[in-house]
Amino acid sequence: MDTERVIATFVEYFQDRGHRRITGSDLLPPPQDPVLFTTSGMHPLTPYLEGRSHPSGGRLVNVQRCLRTTDLDEVGDTTHLTVFEMLGTWSLGDYDGSQSIAWGHDLLVDGFGVDPKLLHATVFGGDQDAGPDTASLRTWEERGVPVELTTRENWWSNGPTGPCGPDSEIFIWTGDTPPRSIPTGDERWVEVWNHVMMRYRRADDGTLVPLPRPNVDTGLGLERLAAVLQGERSVFEIDLFEPWMRTVPSLWPLEEPSLRLVVDHVRSAIVVIGDGVPPSNTGRGYVLRRLIRRVLTTLWEADPSRTLGDLPGELFQHTLGHFGQSRLPGEVREVLLDEERRFTRLLERGRRVLSQPRFSHGLDEEDYHYLHDTHGLPRDLVRGLRGGSPG
Repeated sequence: MDTERVIATFVEYFQDRGHRRITGSDLLPPPQDPVLFTTSGMHPLTPYLEGRSHPSGGRLVNVQRCLRTTDLDEVGDTTHLTVFEMLGTWSLGDYDGSQSIAWGHDLLVDGFGVDPKLLHATVFGGDQDAGPDTASLRTWEERGVPVELTTRENWWSNGPTGPCGPDSEIFIWTGDTPPRSIPTGDERWVEVWNHVMMRYRRADDGTLVPLPRPNVDTGLGLERLAAVLQGERSVFEIDLFEPWMRTVPSLWPLEEPSLRLVVDHVRSAIVVIGDGVPPSNTGRGYVLRRLIRRVLTTLWEADPSRTLGDLPGELFQHTLGHFGQSRLPGEVREVLLDEERRFTRLLERGRRVLSQPRFSHGLDEEDYHYLHDTHGLPRDLVRGLRGGSPG
């Protein structure tokens, strides 16, 4: 089942159960949200999760593109992406978590054809603040799905205060043998779907106050599910990445982890630029700048002649088209090439500055501040030029 069919199956299933599809936003969160990028489908819906009535009602479904900087160091493995898509559902004061879990199980088994014997769930087992999530536990047991009880791993919050509650995560076994472990102890269990039961609000003093209108928020990782359904061991092997994995290895021979990092970061940079973010030294623009520099650093380690200009227009068009972005491929390419030129000049200047006798010793904090304030050389770049990988 290709990714477009996965999306259609998911959306249609919940539309048949009274959910209204809402348009997923771009990577830029609402102005009042303190995060740099949308990290989950719930960010654009925060006001409604806190009590405001949504114009489309209490049952919602959408597809949301997300970006998480917290996973940057994990990119290069088989499951993590910087930009990814989340299939989401919401019950805003409507049905409860048990109903959400039941529908989720039915969709995975009957809609997507997942073998029920390959499923495992985790459920909040209780702590000093809140009791165990017995309703979710009972629902899974009734359906014959094994459950692992955890504490903080299955407690969701959006920060130190605000809406929060227990969650139940659904895992699919990807090993070569029948399942014989639990999710927290074996990475062959891949988490695909999280059902969050927002039952409380964490007050400023740390206490939990029951919400007058509990909500259910779920997020299903599109790329991870597609990998399972397509029998692939890596999200980079699904149909969505086919043009990239067919083209990039012939342009730039790389070891597998480096290939995945380059593909992920260039593709993510295209999406960020497509949503209107230019490179800069602060905020969102610096995240974009960091992605591009990590790509260039990886490429140039083996061959300094490599350039982002090697990339064919097909890859820009494929990515911008999939995410429904209106920026022209040529415009996005020029942003990348301009940033490449800037980074080249910065590296040249950095090497000249660091060759001065005063920097022949180990650098201290005063040196780092001087290099940044006087020469515009960030600490991570300086460290890279001194013997690591800049960017």
